Amino acid sequence: MGVHDLGNPGEIVGDRYVIIERSIILDLKPGLPPQAPELVYLDQIKPYLKLIPYRMHVPQVYGVLSITEQEPRTNTILLEAIPLIHDNKNQQVHLWSDLITAWGKASSIRQINWLWQMAKLWQPLYEQGVASSLLSWDLIRVQGGLVKLLELRSDRLPINLSQLGKNWQQLLANAQPCLVDLLEQVCESLIKEEISSSEHLTITLDQALSQIDKLQKNTSSIDTKILTKTDPGPSRQRNEDSCYPPPGIVVSPSSPKDGLAIVCDGIGGHEGGNVASDLAVKTIVPQVEEILTIQESADNYRDLSTVVQMLEQGVALANDKISQQNDIDHRQGRQRMGTTLVMAIPIAHQMYITHVGDSRAYWITHHGCYQVTLDDDVASREVRLGYATYREAIQHRGSGSLIQALGMGNSALLSPTCERFILDEDGIFLLSSDGLTDFDRVEDYWETEILPVLRGESNLETTASRLVEIANTKNGHDNVTIALLHYQVQYQEPNTVLEAKIPPISFSKTVNITGSNSQARDVNYFPQSTRVIPENPYSKDHNRKIPIQLLILLAVVLAAGFLGSWLKRERKSPVPTPTPSLSQSSGVVLRHNLILS
Repeated sequence: MGVHDLGNPGEIVGDRYVIIERSIILDLKPGLPPQAPELVYLDQIKPYLKLIPYRMHVPQVYGVLSITEQEPRTNTILLEAIPLIHDNKNQQVHLWSDLITAWGKASSIRQINWLWQMAKLWQPLYEQGVASSLLSWDLIRVQGGLVKLLELRSDRLPINLSQLGKNWQQLLANAQPCLVDLLEQVCESLIKEEISSSEHLTITLDQALSQIDKLQKNTSSIDTKILTKTDPGPSRQRNEDSCYPPPGIVVSPSSPKDGLAIVCDGIGGHEGGNVASDLAVKTIVPQVEEILTIQESADNYRDLSTVVQMLEQGVALANDKISQQNDIDHRQGRQRMGTTLVMAIPIAHQMYITHVGDSRAYWITHHGCYQVTLDDDVASREVRLGYATYREAIQHRGSGSLIQALGMGNSALLSPTCERFILDEDGIFLLSSDGLTDFDRVEDYWETEILPVLRGESNLETTASRLVEIANTKNGHDNVTIALLHYQVQYQEPNTVLEAKIPPISFSKTVNITGSNSQARDVNYFPQSTRVIPENPYSKDHNRKIPIQLLILLAVVLAAGFLGSWLKRERKSPVPTPTPSLSQSSGVVLRHNLILS
C-alpha cells in the first residue's frame, strides 16, 4: 500500500475523516471517541504512551483508522499534538518550520533553549529505544521556542550521544557569534564522549544560560505581573480553594522572591478541604521565599538540583503539616482532608512549575497553548505504564481519581513534579483548579480570552474575570481559582563570547529534571479515591490477530472550540457537556509515511 492509497483530497475515509492533502486529514466527529488500538498494537505504540510526561515535545496516540475495504484490512495509527499552523484566512494547515531552517534567525538564548530541550529529551527517548528521533532533522520542528517531534523513530542500530554531537556540528555555521566557540566545544566533547550523559550535557547548556543571565542584567530583563482570582462557584456553599498572592491585586515583583504564584484545591467531598489548601499555601510561601532569597544572594540561578530539591522539601513540609493535622483530628479514610497544588516560580530567564494532583499549569505564547502539567490521576498513570491511550483510559470508571495529593499520607510516598521552562519570548502561565480546566475550557477559550493580553488588547483583570465567568457558566460544578503570570522578555544579544568550558560533573547523584512523575507510584496511601490498577487492566484475547500490511503514523491536532463530554475524566461532580456540532469543532490529522517498528 503506497502513501497515497488512503485516497484523494476531499474523500472521506473511516466514515469520519476527510483527506485534506497527502498527509493531513480532518476528523468530522471529534465529539466521538476514535477507534482505540487493539492489544496487538500496544507494544508498537508503547514509546508514545510512556513518554506522555513529555507530550509538549512528543505527539500522543489519538486512535486508529481502520480501512476495511483493503484486503487484508489496513490499520493506521493516528497521532495528535503535531506542530501545525492553522491559517484561518486562507483555510490552510501546514507544518511549523524545521529546526535547521529556523536556526539562523533565532536569538542566542533561543538557540541554547532548543538544544537544552533536546538534551533533556535524550535520556527518556533513549530508554524507550527512540532516541534516533533526535538525530532526524526532518522530524524536529520548532513552534516558537518549543521543540516538537513529528513522530518517533525506532533505534535500529546502537546509538549514543556522540552521534548527537556530529548532528549539532551542522548548526555551527549559523549559530549566533557569542555561541560559536561554546557550541563547537560541546560538539567536540560529545563526539569524544567527554560528555557521555544527557545530564552532563544539560548542565553544560545550563552553564551557557547562566552566562547569558549574567550578561543580560544591565541590558535585558523579564517584567512579570501576577494576578490571582478565586470564586466559590454557583453550586458550592464553601470555597475550598486557596491561592497566593492574595486575590484581586496585580503584583509586579520587584525581586525574584515576590514572583511566586500558587493555586491549591482542597479535595472535594472531604471535610476540611479549605483548611488543607490554606495550610499548604501558608506553609509553602515562606519556604519558597527562603529558596529564592538564597538563590538571589548566591547569584546562582542555574543550580538546578538545589532548586528542585528545596522545592520538593517545601512541598513535603506542607504535606506533613496537613497529615499531622489529620492525625490530631483523628481523621481516617475519606474524612482526611487534602489538597492539590500547582505553583510557578520565575527565576531569571526560567520558570519552575511544581505540582501535585490535578490542578494544572498552562503555558500560552503567541504560538499556542500548552498544558505543561500531567494530572496525577488513574488515567494518566495507566498511559505511563503503557496500558492504554489516554483517550481510551479516560473512558473507564474511576479514571479521574487522584493517585496523590497533599495531606493523604507520608511524604516518603509523595512524588511532586518539578519542571523548568526557558523564557525566550513573551508569554503567560495560567495556574488553575479544575473548576476551570474541566471539559477543556482552557483549550476552548485561550485564543479569545488570554491571547489578547499578549497582543496588548486586554489586561489581566479583565481576563481573570472572564475566565472565572466561563468556569461558572460553562462548568459551574466546583470552586474556581486561577493565577495568571504575564511576563515580557526584553533581550539583547550579548557582545561577549560565551566561555567554551565543559564543567566537571559529579555523578554521585542523578537529578531527575522532570521530577518523579514519569514513574509508577505506590498509591495505597490514598485509599479514598484510588483504585489499585491490575497488571493489565485491558487484558484481552492474546490469540486474536489483526493483519497489518503497513503501520503509517499520523498526527491529530484538535482545533479551537473542540468540546466533548467523552473527553473528560470522571470528575468530583461531573456535568454533562453536549456533543459539539461540526461548525463548533474539528480535528486535523497530519500523515507521515514513516514506520515505527
